[in-house]
Amino acid sequence: MKFAVIGLGSFGSNIAKTLYEKGNEVLTVDEDKDKIEEVKNFVSHAISMDAADKENLQAMGIKDMDVVIVSLGPEMEASILTVLYLNELGAKRIVAKALTEDHAKILESVGATEVIYPEKDMAIKTALKLSCPNVLEYLPLISGFGIQEIAPPEKFIGKNLRELDLRNKYGIQVIAIKELIPEKTTFVPKADFVLKDSDILVIMGEDKQLEKINAL
Repeated sequence: MKFAVIGLGSFGSNIAKTLYEKGNEVLTVDEDKDKIEEVKNFVSHAISMDAADKENLQAMGIKDMDVVIVSLGPEMEASILTVLYLNELGAKRIVAKALTEDHAKILESVGATEVIYPEKDMAIKTALKLSCPNVLEYLPLISGFGIQEIAPPEKFIGKNLRELDLRNKYGIQVIAIKELIPEKTTFVPKADFVLKDSDILVIMGEDKQLEKINAL
């Protein structure tokens, strides 16, 4: 796939390098020449320019990109203008980093396909891990819903999914189980799957229902 990453702060630089490592074609853009120097050996192309300029964006061949990631900050105006121009130029998919809720609303209104909150998401994950020892990982979905990886509570061990009846009792769905001994992952496990203390549950549901599981 072809990606363009606009803005090479910590988030932008790391996502660009990771996408490139995964075998994608990655174009990076930033006004800061030092940041361009830092990433140029880890991406396909690195350009120093003002992305909040419509003519500059047009020259990049935006329509050829599968995804454009806008990670500009801390000035909101630059990211808003960049998303606006990308949308007008026909970008297929625009993923934009938001700094605040109001910033997110504006980005969506001017054409962002998807808005992300890296700092907010990491803060939520860290808080959950600190306050709920069973939570190993958390992935937010649409507002009010999420996916979690949890170590099964002691009362779940030795019981199968039919007995636990998690969907009816807690309103959550088990979408996968990661077994550490032996190491394998079972997607959409059957009702007769018996949980072991070495298993990891991957569950999905409303945040308030996930909290109930975390409290066990």
